Amino acid sequence: MAQMRAEGVEFHTHCHIGVDLPVAKLMADYDAVVLSGGSEKPRDLDVPGRSYAGIHFAMDFLRANSKRVPGVAVPDEDFISAQGKHVVVIGGGDTGSDGIGTSNRHGAKSITQIEILDKPPAKEDKGLTWPNWPNWPNKLRTSTSQEEGCERHCNVLTKSFEHDGDGNVSALNYVLVRWDKDEQGRWQMSEVPGSEASFKADLVLLAMGFVHPVHEGMLAELKEQKGLALDPRGNVQGSTEGPAAYQTSIPGVFAAGDMRRAHPPGNRAQESEGDSGCRGGYGVAPVSLSHQATWVEGWHEPGGIH
Repeated sequence: MAQMRAEGVEFHTHCHIGVDLPVAKLMADYDAVVLSGGSEKPRDLDVPGRSYAGIHFAMDFLRANSKRVPGVAVPDEDFISAQGKHVVVIGGGDTGSDGIGTSNRHGAKSITQIEILDKPPAKEDKGLTWPNWPNWPNKLRTSTSQEEGCERHCNVLTKSFEHDGDGNVSALNYVLVRWDKDEQGRWQMSEVPGSEASFKADLVLLAMGFVHPVHEGMLAELKEQKGLALDPRGNVQGSTEGPAAYQTSIPGVFAAGDMRRAHPPGNRAQESEGDSGCRGGYGVAPVSLSHQATWVEGWHEPGGIH
């Protein structure tokens, strides 16, 4: 930020565009606006018991913790503690890994991470690495947070949650699944008969990725007042080619990064696309906006249960 500030970029924080400041005001004051707020709408889990207390989006758990660590005041009712709890993290990505590390530091009684997909191979298939470039090759990875301590299970599909009689989550019910290719070569999931079981769970962290940008506020205003076009998945629509590259359906408004293409597996360099989005602004000076400043045998071999 210091480098960007030295180059003339002005930063305005604690301002939710579309709520604290109308987008129309920015469009009136600037020649171009670049939407690069990322994909922040978390994927939810629509199963019985989802509303029980103790089931949270992992980012809510992490955000409150990240504020309290450097001394920012976080009310107790807004702070989610894993101390002394059986924690289940649903999702095998970076956010889930952060949830594991933070839960360990809180002093969780146990930490279990579950993933619906097959266990990746120990080493990548070299024959498949090149066609998939620049995506990471598919192979098993263990983060530093996972090394600190957790049980990892794959091929697990959450079916429902149980409560303790007072509305607090107490268990996660699941079934094991397998993945097989159909006649068209597409992977299809099927449940393994008789594999139903459960995990103790006092705290459940949902870390299953993000589905699209947050619509409330900025995008809602642009859609209602200016007809902003979204793609079928709810991302801001905009091409990357031609003289109007990165421009949205609104003249002078551009979109870059995960806000346009959705959250990818692993973080891509959003700054690169943001730079391209700025260059697509026909030479004008844009303003960039953001919504808000152990190993266990539970892993099963690829193809499901054998």
